[in-house]
Amino acid sequence: MADTTKKLTPIGSKPIDRGKFIRYSAAAVGGLLLSPRIVPGKALLQKRRGDQLNIALLGTGAQGQVLLNSCLKIPGIRITAVCDIWAAYNRRRVSRLLGKYKHDHRVYEDYREMLAAEKDLDGVIIATPDFWHEEHTVACLEAGLDVYCEKEMSNTLEGARHMAEVAKKTGRLLQIGHQRRSNPRYIHCYEKLIQDAGLLGRITTVNGQWNRSVQPDLGWPKKATIESAVLKKYGFANMRQFRNWRWYKGMGGGPIVDLGSHQIDIYSWFLGAQPVNVTAVGGTDYYEPATHEWYDNVQALYEYKTSQGTVRAFYQVITTNRNGGYYETFMGDQGTLEISESSSRSAIYREDSAPYWDGWVKKGYLKSPDEIETASAGVLDVRETLAPPAYSLPVEMNVPYHMPHLENFFAAIRGTAELNCPAEVGYETAVTVLKANEAVALGRKIAFKPAEFRI
Repeated sequence: MADTTKKLTPIGSKPIDRGKFIRYSAAAVGGLLLSPRIVPGKALLQKRRGDQLNIALLGTGAQGQVLLNSCLKIPGIRITAVCDIWAAYNRRRVSRLLGKYKHDHRVYEDYREMLAAEKDLDGVIIATPDFWHEEHTVACLEAGLDVYCEKEMSNTLEGARHMAEVAKKTGRLLQIGHQRRSNPRYIHCYEKLIQDAGLLGRITTVNGQWNRSVQPDLGWPKKATIESAVLKKYGFANMRQFRNWRWYKGMGGGPIVDLGSHQIDIYSWFLGAQPVNVTAVGGTDYYEPATHEWYDNVQALYEYKTSQGTVRAFYQVITTNRNGGYYETFMGDQGTLEISESSSRSAIYREDSAPYWDGWVKKGYLKSPDEIETASAGVLDVRETLAPPAYSLPVEMNVPYHMPHLENFFAAIRGTAELNCPAEVGYETAVTVLKANEAVALGRKIAFKPAEFRI
């Protein structure tokens, strides 16, 4: 099979530096023995397979299906093992899909059986409920496998810290599923518009939200009900809890963790800082607290101290109305960036007092706005409009949202890129987001200590 590594490196992935390339290469036996990333037997197996990576999927629910759909579009990736406790539905559905795409694979209920039997894996994608992430990730890392673990990294900070510590100890890769970190449009905004051009000037305020409509609890085909003994073995009281675990304390973190962590992660990334405190309010005001233990709405205010000054960042998640959908807005004294994973929601606006952006348009950083007719004499001039003109991004996103992040993970396994969201970054986001729930519970501002973000 021809070497397709270059074609598989995602847009925006950081090429690996020379030092890391040497660390990942298998040029000599001495290098193999010294590097914790290289297992001689595994290196030889992969050499025989060419560019193909054998990947296991642990957790085949809704999110696992999303990740699988992206994997099926990436050359050189073979899903050779599938593990899920719901044999009559999740596991069967995914197995049929893999058969359709000619992926020879084996299925398992217990991840321990999978790890014991599968000796030709390169990595594992974990899309199980949050409260299982620590145990699943640690077991896979200690089995010598690289891991892509969906966010939230863990439902506890102790669990997230343990995952990162084991990744460091074993020398394996651990990518956390904050997929915006590999989105070429977000990378362009951060590297070109904020870091290089400084188009926003001094950022002072950030707003973000994820609003969703009322949704009924997830049900299930009665004939596919999992046996009570199996549910209890894996930590679930009943099928309702199994299907709606995100709402239960001790299993997930509620909407601000499930949805908000994607966006709050971007706050810290774009600002280049961690928050110094958080104030938050929220509650279970709409749904039944007995079955929706986590808050169905949260409004949080973070305070950041950056090299340019204080930034206040507001975030809201509600589950009773979808108005406005989801997006993040970064406001500076020279411009505003509004961005969303949905490309239809992105624009950059120049403040009247800022220098004109013609040069950045010519450089390819922005797309020029359409001419807008002003209220005065019908003159067409983008510099005299009553409302600031909207510049757009020159970077399109024409693949599934998760695909570049998975490509980045696979490229890192091959040694041609660095992870865009390694365990250390995922842990920092877990600290930032999980503390918001704590602030709601305590009803007061919570201060962060710098040491809390370090492992």
